[in-house]
Amino acid sequence: MIGIIVAMKSEFDLVFKALSNSQTKKINHLVFATGHIGNQDVVLMQSGMGKVCAAIACVEMINLFKPQTIINTGLAGGLDFSLSVMDIVLGKDIVYHDVWCGPGNVLGQVQGLPAVFHSDETLISKALSIQSDTKIKAGLIVSGDQFVSELSELKKIKSDFKDAMAVDMESASIAQVCFLYGVNFLSLRIISDTPGIENHYDQYTDFWNKAPEKSLEVIKSLLA
Repeated sequence: MIGIIVAMKSEFDLVFKALSNSQTKKINHLVFATGHIGNQDVVLMQSGMGKVCAAIACVEMINLFKPQTIINTGLAGGLDFSLSVMDIVLGKDIVYHDVWCGPGNVLGQVQGLPAVFHSDETLISKALSIQSDTKIKAGLIVSGDQFVSELSELKKIKSDFKDAMAVDMESASIAQVCFLYGVNFLSLRIISDTPGIENHYDQYTDFWNKAPEKSLEVIKSLLA
């Protein structure tokens, strides 16, 4: 079984369209949907926003459904100006941009854990091999409990993590849980906006108006 975790209801609804033979149920505070994408058994869930919600949801999914692989997908802000809205960034490397555990640790490292988490190399390779009109790139995704909107915030993250391509609020915490539980993981994020530019929030709003079905096609192709 493959698990797919998204943060928001709008993201859940988008991926839910791809499920066949779907059933939904609520367990505790979490909403799960089971079904199929192609020949794959899939469980989809909405975690809620932020690191704590994402980590709790990931543990619940692992305990309840025992997925062999977890894909975290949804929106991210673009931190690399080579990226455009609707492009996809794969988290080859994933790190917290808002964690500092003091001397003896590097910025972003939770003490006692790797400084950088990684998506599964085979999943990255398969995703990069997909034939699509959508640009797909692999690189560094940074996560923190902050919706990045101001240019000063973008510059601070880029000064700390010069190779960062995208910023979100969940990937690193889900990557950490998957590392601890020994579950294959992939962060696949769709660029919804470019923080710091003049029409940043308009970009984010327009993203939903454009109904990014072609990005869903990438996810379906990957599962196939």
